[in-house]
Amino acid sequence: MPARVPRTEYSAETHWDLIKAVTGIDVGVGSPGEVKTAAGRAFRLAWNYDFAWCTLIARQALGQYKTSMGHAVYAAGGVDYDDKIGSAFETPEQVLAFDPRESLGMRDRGEMIRAFEEQYKANCAAYPECVNMTGVYITLVSGLIDLFGWDLLLTAAGLDPKGFGELTNRYSAWIQQYFDALADADVPVVMIHDDMVWTSGAIFHPRWYREYVFPNYKRQFAPVIESGKRVLYTSDGSYTEFIDDIAECGVHGFVMEPTTDMAYIAERYGKTHVFVGNADTRILLYGTKEQIRAEVGRCMAIGKRCPGFFMAVGNHIPPNTPVDNALYYNEVYEELSRR
Repeated sequence: MPARVPRTEYSAETHWDLIKAVTGIDVGVGSPGEVKTAAGRAFRLAWNYDFAWCTLIARQALGQYKTSMGHAVYAAGGVDYDDKIGSAFETPEQVLAFDPRESLGMRDRGEMIRAFEEQYKANCAAYPECVNMTGVYITLVSGLIDLFGWDLLLTAAGLDPKGFGELTNRYSAWIQQYFDALADADVPVVMIHDDMVWTSGAIFHPRWYREYVFPNYKRQFAPVIESGKRVLYTSDGSYTEFIDDIAECGVHGFVMEPTTDMAYIAERYGKTHVFVGNADTRILLYGTKEQIRAEVGRCMAIGKRCPGFFMAVGNHIPPNTPVDNALYYNEVYEELSRR
C-alpha cells in the first residue's frame, strides 16, 4: 500500500486551458501535434498519473460492418463532431443472421501478438511512471453496439432474445482470437472494456446476461488469466448488480463511473482487487468548492484503506470543465492522498 493514494484521469490531458494553467505551456486545439504531445506529457507528470488506461482492438477491427452512429461535440474545439450516420444492416433479421467469423475473417495470430506487444512497449516508453497496458475495447456488448447501432441492436434483441444470444455467442467466438493472442503476448496487464450497461443499469434482462454474457467472458478471459497476466475490467454506466458476476469471471480489477457502487467493490474486493474511480465529473462541472471537497473525501473514505485503489474522476474531465474547479479538485486530491 503506497504512502500516496495513486491516481489517474481521463481526457484531462487534452483539456488545453487546464494544461496551460498547470504547465505554463502555450498549447491549444490548433497547436502542432508535437506541442500537444509534449504538453500532455508534462501535465501527466505534474498531476502524478500512475495508471495509463489503454486498449488496442477497437471498432476499426469491424471493418465495413461497423455502424456509423455520429458523434456529439466533446473534445476541445468540437474536433470530434461527426454527423455521418449509416449501417451495413437494414433489418433486425440481417442482424440476427450475421456471422462475424464468416464476414470479418480471422487475423494472423503472430501479427496480433506483435501488435499488442508493440503498443505495450510504446506505452511504457511514453509513460514509464505508470501502470501500462494493452487490451480489447469491443469485448462483447460494446462490439455488438458498434456493429449494429442502438436501434437495430435493441430491436433484434427484443424480437428474438434467444436468437440475439446465439449471435452474441458467435461474436464472442470470433473476438476470442484476440484474447488468445493476448495470452501469448509479452504484456503483464490487460484492459478489457465492455459497455454492457446504461447509466440506469442493465440494458437487457439480468437472466440474459447470465446466459450469454458472463459465460462468454469466462471463456474469453480464461487464457489471459491462465497466462499469469493481470486483467482489469471497465464498463461505463451502472454495473453494480453485476459486480459479483464479473468478479467470478476472474478479473483482478474494476474501473467504473460514479453510478457504479464503489463502496460495494471496496467492501467485497478491496483487499484483493484493484479498483479505479469514481468521483462524479458533474460535480467538477457544476459544483461548488465545498461539493468538490466532499466528493473527493467520499472517494478517499472508501478507497484509502484499500491497497489497490486509484483515485480518478469516474467519467472524464472534459474540456468544458471550469479550470478553477479542476485545479481545486487536484489540490484536494493532493491534500487527502497521503495515507
